[in-house]
Amino acid sequence: MDIPAKPWPTGLSEQCEPLVRRVLAPNASPYTFTGTQTYIVGAGSEVAVIDPGPADSGADGDPSPFKGADTNGKGHVEAILAAVGKATIAAILCTHTHRDHSPAAAVIKAKTGAPIIGCAALTISDDGPRADSAFDASYAPDRVLADGERLAGPDWTIEAVATPGHTSNHLCYSVLESGALFTGDHVMAWSTSVVSPPDGDMAAYMASLDKLYARDDRVFYPAHGPAIDKTRQLVRGMLGHRRQREAQILRLLGQAPHVIPEMVAAMYKGLDPRLVGAAGRSVLAHLIDLRNRTVVSDEGDLWRLR
Repeated sequence: MDIPAKPWPTGLSEQCEPLVRRVLAPNASPYTFTGTQTYIVGAGSEVAVIDPGPADSGADGDPSPFKGADTNGKGHVEAILAAVGKATIAAILCTHTHRDHSPAAAVIKAKTGAPIIGCAALTISDDGPRADSAFDASYAPDRVLADGERLAGPDWTIEAVATPGHTSNHLCYSVLESGALFTGDHVMAWSTSVVSPPDGDMAAYMASLDKLYARDDRVFYPAHGPAIDKTRQLVRGMLGHRRQREAQILRLLGQAPHVIPEMVAAMYKGLDPRLVGAAGRSVLAHLIDLRNRTVVSDEGDLWRLR
């Protein structure tokens, strides 16, 4: 999906449905589409904030590096707090702890006293190519939600849905009153999720897709890109896409042993050069899954069929 032309609605509160508002962060990139979308759930006196995004000012009040024309005059944290208005933030929830999702949680907590609730803390060395996917070492939840655990406000009930794969600590969040599911980086319409070892796990990612396919959510709100109303159709397509990638790998290895850069060149024709490294990580995730199933083996950087 092509990135829409500017201007993007960064810094503005957009109403998605009666219980859901969205504020776009000014951190657009080839990996984040137009930026991270922070969601505010609730229309009454208490709200929840989902995926607060990158920290654009420190708890000590340092000026935001994001302020400017493209943010409609607001830093991202300032825009979130303006959208919340006089309501109390009952919970700050993060789907996972990549730096484009969770650092603002600590800033908002410092400003409001709101608890950080949701995914577990995770800091792991990742030799993948994405600077924006480095883990947030500052993330410190007050409460970790297990699969199926719930939080409630005056007009909303949020249920955690464990979806490991993109990261091992990834959670989606379901709003029971409206049938909305906040999918973080697990499911997006504009791009497939990067699954980058050592923490990214292709087998877990596929199992999590199967889990969502079995659900009946009305709409998906991803952290990047447009909302998705044909939810099961999209998940079915994503499962098929991953199976096609696996089949491509097996066909190439059936011809001869390969190194990953050769496979990426053969499988991803016309790929934006900035995304080649990420494609290689996803190929590696497929290969590790195939190796765990004793379908392939590796010797150094060379992969072959068993």
